Amino acid sequence: MKKRAEYIQSIEIEALWKGGRHIIWHLQPDVNILSGINGVGKSTIINHSANRLDMIDRGEIVPEDAPLGVSIKLMPEDATYIKFDVIRSFDRPLLHSDLLEKLSDSRVKTELDWQIYRLQKRFLDYQVNIGNQIIELLTSGDPADQLKAAEVSQPKKEFQDMIDELFAETNKKIDRKNNEIQFIQTMGTGTETITPYQLSSGEKQMLAILLTVLVENREPYALLMDEPEISLHIDWQQRLIDLIRQLNPNVQIILSTHSPALIMDGWVSNVTEVNEITN
Repeated sequence: MKKRAEYIQSIEIEALWKGGRHIIWHLQPDVNILSGINGVGKSTIINHSANRLDMIDRGEIVPEDAPLGVSIKLMPEDATYIKFDVIRSFDRPLLHSDLLEKLSDSRVKTELDWQIYRLQKRFLDYQVNIGNQIIELLTSGDPADQLKAAEVSQPKKEFQDMIDELFAETNKKIDRKNNEIQFIQTMGTGTETITPYQLSSGEKQMLAILLTVLVENREPYALLMDEPEISLHIDWQQRLIDLIRQLNPNVQIILSTHSPALIMDGWVSNVTEVNEITN
């Protein structure tokens, strides 16, 4: 029987590269920041961990099988799987011609566009889910459920308010009448509707991160990010972890970074240097 984990306790990699580098990283349930000089293996650790999770059906753990020499220990220890997401930060052009041919939206041209394209579907599913929850609560006949119904849609409003505040300097706001993520931008005395694919790389990246967190609906899960500061303004870097945890207090963040700004807002004690976990 499958049992869902609350968070990842530890990641062990038998050989980071050929010839050695045994990694044992004991994780905290909230925020874990991996730091180190270029070439020391930060991205490799994140990628190997993500691949290990991805190879077993979106997170199902099979202890006796350890592809890539990666072992993942969960909490509680008898859990069999964990939900997770991976954020890739580079806004490179999509090069896979077969993928481009399958896409129905010609505006999807970069890796961040592709992430947002897939997130649009998850966002629609999320809205259907919370809509069903609200209907069930409102029709239960219990007065207490009437109050709970208003709480169900609160994370979505928080997300919309966050994005509006972050994008305020470029006069963009989420179109709250649209079921998909679209923006209304004020231009002089008029307005223009724009798609997420028309945003800057930094705006796309922040949108992808926060939307990924929102659609998990405040459930426990692991969020892996490799250098999420790329393309983000330093003010956004400094606020990133707090914004993520505001949307979902139950998320476990596992990230690599070169940016001091990410840890400036009270996360210094959550930083681990690669050489501290290497034998």
